[in-house]
Amino acid sequence: MDYKSIFKLVSLIGITLGIFFLSDILIGVIYKESFNTFMIFDFIFIFINLIILITLRNHTITLKIRESILTVNILWILLGVAGAIPLLLYTHVSFASAFFEAISGFTTTGATIYQDIESLPHMILFHRSLMHWLGGMGVIVLGIGLLSVINPTGSLSLFKAESTGIQMEKLTPKIKDTALSLWVVYILFTLADTLLLKFFGMNWFDAINHAFSTISTGGFSTKNSSLGSFNNDGIIWTTTFFMILSGINFLAHLKFFYKDNSGYKSEEVQWYLLMFFILGATLTIVHTKIWGDTIYDASKHAFFTIASVMTTTGFATVDYGKWSQFAIAIIFIAMLIGGNAGSTAGGIKVVRHVIIFKTLFAEFKRILHPNALISIYIDKQNLKERVLSTTFGFFFLFTMTVVFLSIYIYARGFDTMTSISGAIAIVGNIGPGFSHVGPAENFSFFSDIDKLVFSFGMIVGRLECFTVFILFSKAFWKKF
Repeated sequence: MDYKSIFKLVSLIGITLGIFFLSDILIGVIYKESFNTFMIFDFIFIFINLIILITLRNHTITLKIRESILTVNILWILLGVAGAIPLLLYTHVSFASAFFEAISGFTTTGATIYQDIESLPHMILFHRSLMHWLGGMGVIVLGIGLLSVINPTGSLSLFKAESTGIQMEKLTPKIKDTALSLWVVYILFTLADTLLLKFFGMNWFDAINHAFSTISTGGFSTKNSSLGSFNNDGIIWTTTFFMILSGINFLAHLKFFYKDNSGYKSEEVQWYLLMFFILGATLTIVHTKIWGDTIYDASKHAFFTIASVMTTTGFATVDYGKWSQFAIAIIFIAMLIGGNAGSTAGGIKVVRHVIIFKTLFAEFKRILHPNALISIYIDKQNLKERVLSTTFGFFFLFTMTVVFLSIYIYARGFDTMTSISGAIAIVGNIGPGFSHVGPAENFSFFSDIDKLVFSFGMIVGRLECFTVFILFSKAFWKKF
């Protein structure tokens, strides 16, 4: 194991993170808040990483797949620690609570331990949103842009270890160019969302924070009642649109910027949009009949809620946990779907559902026609056996993680709905669930041990199971 390469890469990303944290200090300056402690921490953080980088300056980074996987896991732990320290310094919470909040931020889960968000300093509110925004596209992808200057082969293996999805697709000849191009698209979406939110009535601070949380599909808000605090149709529909947009594979957006709209014609995108409209329309009808709202008001909240849950953003305009059981069942289905592979959304991902159902129907055909040669196609491409096994392997690991976490929460004395929905919300990086962890609640009442367990669950979900659980296999640590 090349530990020097791991430390050098982590220090590179650490310095980059420290530079981004300077924007938190700028917010403190603008709003005349006490930023000295934050500034001292950030300078120490940058200095430590700089010392490591200088010490290893003559070492060439060469990452094989094992080093890449270990780097990603170490990095997410360190991100949690780095993101937690400002929260510890300014909000008087325990380390476990601060670590939970930071991991929830970087993994774009959006679950929070704060009961009164509006009482937090502007600097900390922005810090929470910034963690979302950096984690959304992946701090590692930003690191690839730095790493590939040193070693393109190593950056490719790291990209495979961190990126979500079934197969990695590289649009440009160099992985560095792909990573940086994705960031350009990401920034443009953020700017567009910010400007529209400002146009519809948000102040600049709220607009920037909510754009960060929307494009990253994170869900942290600057208000206790989330988007419901604004009670503005333009803000709600704008956020709905950008949540859905962010739940689409960003490679499709990147293709579009190269004047190629084929990415939007993929089966995954088509099924994703179809499921969104079906679930949104169904929830609208149910909500209209039970609550008596107009079609417009019902559709506004219904489509927003489905977009928020399906893309694992976690925003709320109303407390949908108080809706009918039928409505909750529809929202529960959306929780299990997720966004597109290659998007900032979490969850199981639509393409995996498509593959699983196509495989099941293929098995039905094989039972009826034992001698037939039946292949499974996605976008007219024959799927290899390894893709199928990986998909079912992920589904099994995801399900078992949710099951074990549900049992853990239930054993801690909570009701069934809290246990199941909470586990799905944590591992699926959704944020709110139902009952005690509903959209109007938070995670502050859990113990410190619970929060550390949940933090692990969020990392497992963000890294899509394999990258974490492979560390527990003897083969990973065995020298070949």
